[in-house]
Amino acid sequence: MQSDSTIVIIDQDADRAAQWAAAVRFLDYEPLIVPSIAEVDWPQRDQLDWVAIMLGEANSRGAMHELLVRLADYDQRMPVLCAGEPGVAPEGGPVVQLELELPVRYQQLSAALSQARTIRSIVRGPPAAYRPGGSSAAISTVHWLAGRVAPFGTSVLIQGESGTGKEMVAHYIHELSPRASRPFVPVNCGAIPQELLESELFGHEKGAFTGAISARPGRFELAEGGTLFLDEIGDMPAAMQVKLLRVLQERSFERVGSNVTRRCDVRVIAATHRDIEAAIVAGTFREDLYYRLNVFPIRVPPLRERSDDLPALVEQLLWRISAQTGQAITLAADALAVLAAYPWPGNVRELANLLERLAILHPGECVHAGLLPARYRTTGAARSGAAADGGMPSQGIDLKDHLARIEVAMIREALARSGGTIADAARLLRLQRTTLVEKLRKYQLQAHTD
Repeated sequence: MQSDSTIVIIDQDADRAAQWAAAVRFLDYEPLIVPSIAEVDWPQRDQLDWVAIMLGEANSRGAMHELLVRLADYDQRMPVLCAGEPGVAPEGGPVVQLELELPVRYQQLSAALSQARTIRSIVRGPPAAYRPGGSSAAISTVHWLAGRVAPFGTSVLIQGESGTGKEMVAHYIHELSPRASRPFVPVNCGAIPQELLESELFGHEKGAFTGAISARPGRFELAEGGTLFLDEIGDMPAAMQVKLLRVLQERSFERVGSNVTRRCDVRVIAATHRDIEAAIVAGTFREDLYYRLNVFPIRVPPLRERSDDLPALVEQLLWRISAQTGQAITLAADALAVLAAYPWPGNVRELANLLERLAILHPGECVHAGLLPARYRTTGAARSGAAADGGMPSQGIDLKDHLARIEVAMIREALARSGGTIADAARLLRLQRTTLVEKLRKYQLQAHTD
């Protein structure tokens, strides 16, 4: 049985309800049959494991209208599967209404329940604690900017390398905003095929294209009153950029296959790892859309630029992993030292994946450097000057000074390899040129100007 698996069946027709229950159970969901909405025992919202509500055929369109409004009083974003033609969604009714033709076919029911479950997970979002971990100057700037822009409906463009935690920053802004009680709905513009992206964002009507066996709301509808997070906006096709620009300007859109204009109240936060200004010059990104999105820019620094945050990040990530999997570990000082010296090309995402792997392999243990995967031991230990299986000296260690020596050694090696050219050395170290210049001044190192 799946988690979050309950399908509530509200139908006065006992025979039909029993047939639906059998089909729902066969699809690995748990049916809950109630003859009328008045007999529903509503659980607490924070304990709700319901996926969707199936409504039997009502005596009249007016009766169905009343049922939908009453359901919305409890949870407007609970997907509702209506037997027969649901008609136009009543104002204040459920945002998500899916039609089930009678008699209900197995394929249609399976697709509708899968769609409802996906929508439910999108609207709920992941657990709390979205504040990016750490207290370095770089991430503190991100915290400050997020706090400043959160109370307003201003569009935000978050830029940073892949894996730096751009979605976490977007969710942090949402949680600080007046929209926090409404949905945070993410969509990865680069992960959805071009021909499906319009439907994903704006929804579609039944029969709008091959495979559209029922009407489906898009992410803009699911995010109504809340925040829509457009990840990897730099990968959005040109045709979709025009349509997104129109939504941002007019605050309205149409579903695919419909000429009915729908108004929307959604805050848009976008993110990208690409150089959008270069894309504008190359003609692959619209300049007018860029200025619509880039009202308030925030840059999320890569992990290598804030290695001081590693202990706090590790603590935050291990707490989440423990909450999600029940597996708890700690990291020994020698393991932290090795990880602090690692360049983290995959940024925070790579760190999170490593910690999850360690939690699965070594539950309840204190993980020393020798238990780290070889990739991290060889790279991190070589940079830190520590043996891969060595521990902290018995007399202790000045970790800040130790890490500074590692940083100086790596900068000198990069300068030597690049012939003293700052730009090339910064590329080797995966730093921005300005960041490397600051470190050269800090450590009083000499390099060629470029």
